[in-house]
Amino acid sequence: MSEFIIKRFSTPDERRPFEAHGHADVLQFDGGRTVGMGVFEPGWKWSQDVKPIAGTESCQVAHSIYVVSGRMVVKMDDGDENEMGPGDVAIIPPGHDAWVIGNEPCLCVDFEGMAEYAQREATKSTRSGMTPESAPGLH
Repeated sequence: MSEFIIKRFSTPDERRPFEAHGHADVLQFDGGRTVGMGVFEPGWKWSQDVKPIAGTESCQVAHSIYVVSGRMVVKMDDGDENEMGPGDVAIIPPGHDAWVIGNEPCLCVDFEGMAEYAQREATKSTRSGMTPESAPGLH
């Protein structure tokens, strides 16, 4: 029988700080399911705050996001650009930059892309069962 599980962002399983301007609170569930809430403070920009952590030129994570508050612009690698705000639900494919606009933090619940979001490459490999020494290109 399946287990009924309730978790709260006020006591996340993990908090992943960005280089500056916010953090992601992550809830992990059985079966590899992960839900996260990104707290993106004014001044946050993926290419400044998460790129040094991710080590990629643009965000290579797909997202299924519900915007709770604040506003954010997402710019795809092909130049397509959209703005999202409170109440919006967005499906964002890999290959994008994003930044907060305005003076209010942008809070987004992500139902798809938080399993490895804002993690250093060595941490991702360790969590997947690989050690940094056995992971290709990490030593």
